[in-house]
Amino acid sequence: MTEQTPQPQAEIEPQQDCAADQGTDQPKHLRTIRSFVLRTGRMTEGQQNAMAAVWPRMGLNVADGALDMTQTFGREAPVVLEIGFGMGDSLVEMAKAQPEKNYIGIEVHTPGVGRLLSNADAAGLTNIRVFEHDAVEVLEQCIPDGSLDTLQLFFPDPWHKKKHHKRRIVQSAFAQAIRKKLKVGGVFHMATDWENYAEHMMEVMSAAEGYTNAAGEGLYSPQPQWRPVTKFQKRGERLGHGVWDLMFERTE
Repeated sequence: MTEQTPQPQAEIEPQQDCAADQGTDQPKHLRTIRSFVLRTGRMTEGQQNAMAAVWPRMGLNVADGALDMTQTFGREAPVVLEIGFGMGDSLVEMAKAQPEKNYIGIEVHTPGVGRLLSNADAAGLTNIRVFEHDAVEVLEQCIPDGSLDTLQLFFPDPWHKKKHHKRRIVQSAFAQAIRKKLKVGGVFHMATDWENYAEHMMEVMSAAEGYTNAAGEGLYSPQPQWRPVTKFQKRGERLGHGVWDLMFERTE
């Protein structure tokens, strides 16, 4: 995630926030959970060109339904899914460094999607695919149960005010929703530079059924070499922020 990037998607938005003071006749299409708060931003000419030229090869659409991973990538390989890749630099770097894996990124920030497509195309990558959509709906409608080797959630919005903690994406219901998508032995890998959110993640995941902490009970994982140090992370470290990685494995 780069410095110019907004916080990645991965936020919980209560339904009442969407329909406050509108009485009881709320539209039926309003959903209780969203994985993002949409932010706008200008696209560069290069990003626009990538959306037009590269999306047909690398873009995925929710309307097409559940993925057949072998058909999607044209091969069988471990599948890594990242929610909220921001501008996509670290995801492209991981896909380039680990060509033996297939990568799926989900992001709603269109300039970020355009940048990722442009960089992935320039690097000649064939092992990356992208959704520009709400991650909750992608997981529900497009990701088959037991199909993921890793699910990544790096630096989601921490909602640091206590009254907003309920909006954090890492909650018990979300943990169980993604557990179904992981293979047994698959890993839910989180990272944050907010200590309070790290503690929240640890509390939620330690209590989550069907998971075990890969580092040991109550312990944070060292940052793996294959997770790039992003500009966003470097900025946080310059400001004195720590960085916490948590890796929880699906056991059943």
